[in-house]
Amino acid sequence: MERLLPSGVHLLNEGYVGSRVASTVGLVIDGDSVIVIDPGMVSSKSRIIDPLAGSGFTPEQVTDVVLSHHHPDHTMNAGLFPNAWVHDHWARYRDDGWDSRPADGHEVSPSVRLMATPGHTPEDISTVVTVGSAVAVFTHLWWHEDGPPEDPLAVDPPSLHRHRSGILEIASVIIPGHGPPFRPTASTPR
Repeated sequence: MERLLPSGVHLLNEGYVGSRVASTVGLVIDGDSVIVIDPGMVSSKSRIIDPLAGSGFTPEQVTDVVLSHHHPDHTMNAGLFPNAWVHDHWARYRDDGWDSRPADGHEVSPSVRLMATPGHTPEDISTVVTVGSAVAVFTHLWWHEDGPPEDPLAVDPPSLHRHRSGILEIASVIIPGHGPPFRPTASTPR
């Protein structure tokens, strides 16, 4: 799994969905930026904290948290990172600060930008990480490698499929909302 991911891109927790649910929680280290993506529901907070420590960081050192959308399974543990800016589809927040801005095109760090990709929810954003020629995309446009082809919870299926096509044009690896990273192929649900 890790060999699929470009340098500086890691998984803290590989998500799943079924009788229980956990989000895929990502970590991107880009210079001085330590970015956690979708610190949502997990079986234990240690599923986030321990691998973060294994990468050499404490929760206090995390500079940014990105929320792909506002469902609890992707937001539940955002408060673990007391010094981080929290980014969503329309603003970034820290303490009592609220900086309004559209997510689309926002640069979290030199190699990390946000992209508006509504479909699953109207507020969906994807996190695009560019390392050399590799482009890793954290996104909820897919739950896992097999899709599902039709997201049963999508509020806007045509938009979801349109944004999937856009991500497939740029991604060398996709990190879906509830599963392991995968390389897109011709059979990847569009």
